[in-house]
Amino acid sequence: MNNKHLLGLLVLAALSACSSSKQQQVSRIEAPMPAAAPPPPPHFITRAESPLDDPNSPLSRRQVYFADDTSSVQEADLPLLQAHGRYLAAHPQQQVIIAGNCDERGSNEYNLALGQRRADAVKKLLLLGGARESQIQTVSYGEEKPLAMGHDESDWQQNRRADLKYQRDSESSGPAQKRSLSRIEAPAPVFR
Repeated sequence: MNNKHLLGLLVLAALSACSSSKQQQVSRIEAPMPAAAPPPPPHFITRAESPLDDPNSPLSRRQVYFADDTSSVQEADLPLLQAHGRYLAAHPQQQVIIAGNCDERGSNEYNLALGQRRADAVKKLLLLGGARESQIQTVSYGEEKPLAMGHDESDWQQNRRADLKYQRDSESSGPAQKRSLSRIEAPAPVFR
């Protein structure tokens, strides 16, 4: 009988061990599962994904420099302006302001006129690249918005330029956008 009792106790111990592991497994299953992560939102193009902000894209360069006392675009800048023209053609809702600038030499009147000729020269090349007239505005700041504040050739060289300033799609569209284009940061700009 001792063997039967011993055998019975062993069977009971084995069964109780099995049942406790099942209870642990059940308790693990019954524990609340963490909530699944919500699905990602639909993909929207962000400013960081825009070719305008990609440092590897020619569109990230938005300044064209000019030789002294001229409004002729340098041959090296033609591919850049062609790329901007193609971008505008592919994005008809996009608008750009071209701001012509000069160095400090010359009269205010002369520099305003030269800055306008520079902006118009860049605009002409964007139009040849496929942009629409309605996408482009020009303004001349003359010598009023220098990048470099010095008074030597290296500083003047940086100030003889045309800046392309894009109005982002997210800012607005329609008549309100046209009003914001005319208030761009200029002290008494000359619009064309």
